[in-house]
Amino acid sequence: MISVGIDVSKGSSRVCVNKNGRVMQQFFVEHSQLSMKKLIDLLLSFEEEAKVILEATGIYHLPLVQSLIRAGIFVAVINPLVLKKYAALSLRKGKTDQLDAVKIADYGLANWHKLIGYSVSDTTYTELKDLGRNYAYYVKLKVMQKQHLTMLLDRAMPGITELVRTAGNDNLTKNKLLDFIEHYQHYDRITAKSERQFVLDYCRWAKKKGYRPDESKACSIYALAKASIPTSSSKSTPTTALLLEAIKVLRQLCETLQSILAQMKELAKELPEYNVVCAMHGVGNILAVRLIAEIGDVRRFHSGKSLVAFAGLDSPPYESGNFIGTKRSISKRGSPFLRKTGFEVMKSLIMHKPREDNAVYLFIVKKVTEGKAKKVAMIAGLNKFLRIYYARVKEIYDAV
Repeated sequence: MISVGIDVSKGSSRVCVNKNGRVMQQFFVEHSQLSMKKLIDLLLSFEEEAKVILEATGIYHLPLVQSLIRAGIFVAVINPLVLKKYAALSLRKGKTDQLDAVKIADYGLANWHKLIGYSVSDTTYTELKDLGRNYAYYVKLKVMQKQHLTMLLDRAMPGITELVRTAGNDNLTKNKLLDFIEHYQHYDRITAKSERQFVLDYCRWAKKKGYRPDESKACSIYALAKASIPTSSSKSTPTTALLLEAIKVLRQLCETLQSILAQMKELAKELPEYNVVCAMHGVGNILAVRLIAEIGDVRRFHSGKSLVAFAGLDSPPYESGNFIGTKRSISKRGSPFLRKTGFEVMKSLIMHKPREDNAVYLFIVKKVTEGKAKKVAMIAGLNKFLRIYYARVKEIYDAV
């Protein structure tokens, strides 16, 4: 048995070749075609079976994994936490690339028959996941930009967000609040007019932009502008420029999010489970593609329970002697992106309250009736939802 442990780094990695418990070779390998060819030739030259073991490191291990699998070499990608706990068994601790590679190779020998070969995901699922992660990143930026815009408004036009509101519009191409801010920019520009002049100007602006020209709303805005105390002056060019730039950035972020979602939908429509997932209560077109992106190919999970564990929603048993723990929390050792997306599905399900009998919604209601906290009931419902998701999607692939 030859266990090849690789401690992955950015651009290069440390390799340890361990044969039957004895370290035979140690060397560095660059993440380049020439270096990878030399490593592959070495592994294929062994007469005994060789297995490569490395830990998941975001994206840095992918060049190694793809090159080795294409060459027909067995590769096992191990969770970093598992390797960390295995290394903690040693009394003497140390941390170097050389020691890490040796420990990874030792882990491969100790768990030789339990190693599971890594399978390269379908290109569609890989691209969906990449787009999904970028979508989550830009959503975070969008939230931060909204908070920044609110801070600027509190200085120039305090209270305006309560009076000028727009129904949810993710792309913000037509947003009454943003259009209003771009047009007036500061309360001083409103109070410089008489109330009648502002009402007429507001109505003309609203009609031009396609909003309802409400005179009573205009009067309320004028009264607020008169009563408020802005902490920045309309004569301050930087303040106005920052406000307009914040709106521009926010709209650009929304356009980016819409573009990413459009690409995700085009990719997801190629998959056989797309229509089934869209039809599930509480999902819809947007959450469907995000769910598929985070879960990926369900065929890699051996059961619905495995998918629940992948999301970090499992609660491992805690028993010792006559003691049996009953108040257990979810492990959270899984994909936080999947948990967040799933939680949004549960919120949508509760909001819409499906008329027909829906197993997940009824289960959440049952848990709330039993006295569980609403969030706990939603997590329990998500657990059930993922099991149903697995069963329905797996059925499609089994029928093919």
